Amino acid sequence: MPTTSPSEPAHKPRQPTPADYRRWRQYLADERAEASIYRALADRREGEEREILLGLADAEGRHEAHWTALLGDQIGRPRAASVRSQILGFLARHFGSVFVLAMAQRAESRSPYSTDPYATPAMAADERIHEEVVRGLAVRGRTRLSGSFRAAVFGANDGLVSNLSLVTGMAASGVSSHVVLLSGVAGLLAGALSMGAGEYISVRSQRELLSASRPTQVTLTAAPALDLDQNELVLVYKARGMSQAAAEHRAAERLGYFTCDCDPSLSLQPERAAEEDEHEAIGSAWQAAISSFCFFASGAIVPILPFLFGMVGVSALVVAAVLVGLVLLGTGAVVGLLAGASPLWRAMRQLLIGFGAAAVTYVLGWIFGAAVG
Repeated sequence: MPTTSPSEPAHKPRQPTPADYRRWRQYLADERAEASIYRALADRREGEEREILLGLADAEGRHEAHWTALLGDQIGRPRAASVRSQILGFLARHFGSVFVLAMAQRAESRSPYSTDPYATPAMAADERIHEEVVRGLAVRGRTRLSGSFRAAVFGANDGLVSNLSLVTGMAASGVSSHVVLLSGVAGLLAGALSMGAGEYISVRSQRELLSASRPTQVTLTAAPALDLDQNELVLVYKARGMSQAAAEHRAAERLGYFTCDCDPSLSLQPERAAEEDEHEAIGSAWQAAISSFCFFASGAIVPILPFLFGMVGVSALVVAAVLVGLVLLGTGAVVGLLAGASPLWRAMRQLLIGFGAAAVTYVLGWIFGAAVG
């Protein structure tokens, strides 16, 4: 039964049309741009990550050669890459951040090669694999960011939504703009201090729990005095997840009865805690607390800016809502980019949640003001 070579299209395509040639020229421009992006990112990396990125650039070069060969004398003048590729290229050359990898991951996931009759099965498979490779590289940056980034995003959004809700609720109750402003400032200070303290306690407690779970050196100091016939040391290793055989083997080594390297998984290894990385997922307590405080304050000040500049009444509320909406859209888009998802949907979700909370508070404030009045 005949098979298709990975370097050939899955089925014989029709005769190329002018539209095909235009599409191929765009593919060629984008492949060149993507190869340039990966090389620019590689210039900012070292070791394994650099080699991986250069490998991706080489793969894009193979795809470039495929479209160049198909175009032949129809290659024409070089075309500009897509807007997305141009933005990625600019970011990669000037910043080289995890945002570029997150955006590249999304771009790889939307490759048209799986449905294009002129792309080979190998090219389509390459693009699917590239998405996973870029995802793996992006995970490293996301992990380093996640602790402080989580506190920053949560802090900013809490500040925006909670203070906008407070301001709208107070305004709806019928109090003066001066009281609304004072309420907003009080909400900013109270919320920022509460967020910072809560984040510090949360992260610090999590680190203390992890520290309490790490193995200690007690097996080294207590082992010589243990009774072999009543060997609790075996229980220690079983509690750590070892099988009965592995635990007995390790206990015998600890007691000094023999040393055997025949099975590396059972051989004696120093019992030392893994090195801590302050940039791992949970981050440091002070870093999380300071980030949470600063970003809550920066978010909470937005709704009261119109009142600080002397605006009053409905116009101040409208301006506050517009400013908060823009910031919510921005933070939502950033979260979407980092997650490799649609920034537009994440931005709209953030906006709807924030405005929904403010609308509910406004109605409650209006009801309370009417009842008191």
